[in-house]
Amino acid sequence: MARGIALTLGACLAATGCYRSPPPSQFPDAQSLLARLREQQSCSRGLSGEGKLDYFGKEGRVRGTVLFMASSPDRVRLDVVSPFGATISTLTSNGKDFSLLDLRQKVFLRGPASACNLAQFTHVPMPPHGLVSLLRGEPPLLTHAPPSATLAWEGGRYVVRIASQHQATEEIAISPRDADFDKPYAEQQLSLSSVEIRQQNYVLYRAELEQHEAAQTAPPRSDPDGIDPDVPPSGPSCSALVPRRLHLEVPAEEQDLVLTISDIAHNPPLTRGAFQQQPPGGVTVRSSPCQ
Repeated sequence: MARGIALTLGACLAATGCYRSPPPSQFPDAQSLLARLREQQSCSRGLSGEGKLDYFGKEGRVRGTVLFMASSPDRVRLDVVSPFGATISTLTSNGKDFSLLDLRQKVFLRGPASACNLAQFTHVPMPPHGLVSLLRGEPPLLTHAPPSATLAWEGGRYVVRIASQHQATEEIAISPRDADFDKPYAEQQLSLSSVEIRQQNYVLYRAELEQHEAAQTAPPRSDPDGIDPDVPPSGPSCSALVPRRLHLEVPAEEQDLVLTISDIAHNPPLTRGAFQQQPPGGVTVRSSPCQ
């Protein structure tokens, strides 16, 4: 947790506009701000890419390369690759079914696509649609009525606070681009800075998103043998901003995960079975029924 606070403070001190005044033209309410961000990202139906994973937890530190593919709203695939280029772990979720292959332990887990099952890989209690949203630069939103979402300008950013069901709350920070600061609010380009989810004042997780850059549309996938036709991108041409650094933290469990993305593209070609897997021979198959 201390590491997360230090990162946040350091980023704030390094930013020239950390305590700047509100823009001359401000979004009138939380719904219009969230709608503008959603419109900005609407061309992105999914993402694929590669990054470095750095995890800190009670069991120690784990680092590796991660290949990821996500398709809105809740389909995701994560492959951890060893320094020698071999896949050592694969998680897939098609929105309904979850599976996790751990080749080091020779175990194959399967069960429902739930937050607790995804946490067996990410160590963050987040449902698949939440991870897909964050990779795309959008906040996963708690269920709420529009009047329960408030908007304020704090610390040089728009801050949305949402009161949801079962004493759950969410705080979302969204930053306007410096070059757009003096533009009418409907023309400001936005980036998602952070999301915090609480349940009865207990922080379920905190996400910080940094280094936003435009990503381009993935090219078609060609058959190397030239037999099958090309697989086109899974969405339209897109150059929306995406975070290149995603920091996920579970303070109560002292768990901390940083994904630094080196390569990313919008709307990758999708092949059948990309978000599901079957157990290979020689592994123990177990059920993971947690909800």
